[in-house]
Amino acid sequence: MAKLAAVLATTHHPFYLKATTAPADEQIPEAPEWKRKVEAYRETLTRAEPEILVMVGADHFHQFFLDNYPQFLIGKAPHYDATFYNEEREFGIPKYVLEGHEDLSRFMHRGLLDRGFDFAFSNELKLDHSIICPIITTRPQADLPVVPIYTNIFAPPLPSPKRFWDLGRAIREIIDEYPSDKRIAAIGSGHLSLELGGPRQFRETGPDPEFDRQAIEWLSTGNIEAILANVTHESMAKSGNATHGFMDLILMMGIAGPIKAAYADSLSLFHTMEAYITWYPEGAAQ
Repeated sequence: MAKLAAVLATTHHPFYLKATTAPADEQIPEAPEWKRKVEAYRETLTRAEPEILVMVGADHFHQFFLDNYPQFLIGKAPHYDATFYNEEREFGIPKYVLEGHEDLSRFMHRGLLDRGFDFAFSNELKLDHSIICPIITTRPQADLPVVPIYTNIFAPPLPSPKRFWDLGRAIREIIDEYPSDKRIAAIGSGHLSLELGGPRQFRETGPDPEFDRQAIEWLSTGNIEAILANVTHESMAKSGNATHGFMDLILMMGIAGPIKAAYADSLSLFHTMEAYITWYPEGAAQ
C-alpha cells in the first residue's frame, strides 16, 4: 500500500515569488524573512521524499463561475497547464505544465464516490495560484506528478466545515488503500482571516488577528473538536469575507488526522497572516 509521507497546510499569497526575487533595493522589508520562513517550510516536504503530490486548492473564478461552480472536483488529466493571464500580469507568476497521475486520480475518484462524495471531474483542468503558489514555495522544481482537488470556498451555498473534515478523512483512507509502494504527500492551501475588496483589506494585519492566532493553535495541536465547535460560515464571515478558505486547512488536518503538527510557523504580512503547518503521519519519515 502507498505511504502518506507528509501533509502540508499553507496559504497561497500570490506575491511571494515577485517579492523575493526583485532586486534587493526594490524588495519589501519583509522579503528576506518571508523567504527564510518559506525555505524552512519547504524542507519539511523535502525530507519526506514524496513521489506523488495530492494538491488541494480552490479556483478563484478563473474557469468556474456562479453559473457552474462544483462543490468538489478532481483533475484526471495527464498534464495540467497552470497560471492565468491576470496572475502573470499582476503577480509575475510564470506558466507551468505539471504532470498528472492518472492512475491515482482514477482510484481517488472512485474511492470518493464510494464514500458518499459526489465529485465532479475534469480531464482539461487548468490550475491557478491556489495550487501553483504552493508548488513555488514547497517544490519549486515542479518535478512530481500531481492529483489536483478543487473545493468550493467562494460560491455560496458552501459545504460545512464538518464536510471538509470528513473529506480529508476520506482522502486519507483512499491514500492508505492505494495499491502502490509510492510515497504520497498532500499539500493544501487556503486562508486564515482574509478580506478581499472590503473595508478591512488593507489593514497592517489580517482582519481578525485573534482568529488567526486561534486557528494556528487549533491546526498545530490537531484540535478538531474546538474547530467544529467554534467555526461556522457566519463566524468566518465576521473574520473577513474570504476567511472561508480556512476550510481547506481543516481538510488538510483531516488528511493528517487529529494529531499534533510537527512544524508550525507563521508570518504577518501586509493584510494577511501566512501560515505554514506540516504533519507527519505515524510511521512516516521525520
